[in-house]
Amino acid sequence: MRRMPERSSKRPRDLNQLARRLVQEATDDAPPELPPSGPEKDPAAVALGRRGGLKGGKARAERLTPEERSEAARRAAQKRWAK
Repeated sequence: MRRMPERSSKRPRDLNQLARRLVQEATDDAPPELPPSGPEKDPAAVALGRRGGLKGGKARAERLTPEERSEAARRAAQKRWAK
């Protein structure tokens, strides 16, 4: 069984840029790592958002009636197949 090659978002799509990067890696002349862009996130806010996200779907499912869950699933399937 053949495996799919792993994709990396860091790999350039332009062939010239890809060739340049391959030469740099082959000659150990790798480009300097770029600092992360954008402002730093507040760890407390990240933890709070994650905590709410982990329990949100389960809490919503418990609150809905079986008919409402079925209708939501039906709408989601229609949206998926409409693409």
